[in-house]
Amino acid sequence: MDQEEAPLARTLRAAHFAATVHATHRRKGAAAEPYVNHVLEVAEILAAHGAPLVAVIAGLLHDTVEDSDADPVPVTLAALEAAFGAEVAAVVAEVSDDKSLPKEVRKGLQVRHAAGASAAAKQVKLADKISNLRTIVASPPAGWNHARRLEYVGWAGRVAAGAKGVNPRLDAAFDATYRGAVARLAGEDAG
Repeated sequence: MDQEEAPLARTLRAAHFAATVHATHRRKGAAAEPYVNHVLEVAEILAAHGAPLVAVIAGLLHDTVEDSDADPVPVTLAALEAAFGAEVAAVVAEVSDDKSLPKEVRKGLQVRHAAGASAAAKQVKLADKISNLRTIVASPPAGWNHARRLEYVGWAGRVAAGAKGVNPRLDAAFDATYRGAVARLAGEDAG
């Protein structure tokens, strides 16, 4: 990593890296949009709400390690550190799930670890949850009934409760998105 690299160039390099890793990945929603749209949205949310550059770059890269585990050459934290620096790799490590654990354990760990995360990791978590809540409302994963979407929204709120307090603008954006998701689901037929 070039320490003198301009912030915009570094950010775009991270976006390109994420796009390459996620080139064959699709979102689970009915629209099956390219997965890279999610990480770009997370980074945009972070940038729009005044998060630091390390959080924006980590937002672009936050799913590269856990989502490339089945790829011919999985992304490692060491590779991210070599390419983007120790600080970015540390934030990605904080927000990544250990896919070897059962899903319910991973979800519980996200709730438990949120409050103790670094400031940058807390902001990435909030932006990730904002993006995911938007998707749950607009294009939920196939087979996710009303109850499962409500459960996800509640869980996202529990993760966010521990991640708040660093960036008031991002906190407010999460709260507005959360309220919108709750209102939308409350207005749907639960059948």
